[in-house]
This record gives sequence, structure tokens and C-alpha cells, in this order.
Amino acid sequence: MSEIAEIVAREILDSRGNPTLEADVILKSGAHGRAAVPSGASTGRREAVELRDGGRRYNGKGVRNAVRNVIEEIAPRLKGIEGGEQAHIDNLMIEIDGTDNKGR
Repeated sequence: MSEIAEIVAREILDSRGNPTLEADVILKSGAHGRAAVPSGASTGRREAVELRDGGRRYNGKGVRNAVRNVIEEIAPRLKGIEGGEQAHIDNLMIEIDGTDNKGR
């Protein structure tokens, strides 16, 4: 495997026209992956927490704060970690978030 060299995050619109987070992870080897986080339609106490900006942009549904979290808090902690160390990456993400429901 190869170490994480860069993480890029951006706000995009999903298939419903709602803002969502998209992130690229680029490894030193040149391999890369991209994921977009869809906005869930279902509700319930076990559903993922959505981090929305509030305010007037996109009727409060913007995700600029989530993008900022990836760029300023998550990316610096993950750079240099082997891309295949998923359990380690997951544990770091939980530690960075610091909440019981992973809602930060």
C-alpha cells in the first residue's frame, strides 16, 4: 500500500439538488479514491447525523463547515498514514470527532 499524500474536500450537489460533501484521497503511489456522501431520506435514532451549515445558503443545507472540518482537522491527521490501515483511520476519525454519535 502507500501513504496518504493529500485529501481534498468540496461541496457538491447530490441527485436531489442538495449540497453534500465529496472527498478525494490521493496516495503517494498516485492511486486515488473519491466518495460523495449522499443525503439520507430516512430518519431514525440510528441514522447518520448530517452536519448542515444553517443560514440562508441552500435553505440552511450547505456543508461548508463539514468541508472545512475535512480540510483543517481531518486531512492533517491522516496524511502520512498507510491508505490500507482502515481500522487505524477509522479510530482516528472517531477520536477527531469526539462525540458519542459521530455528529461533529
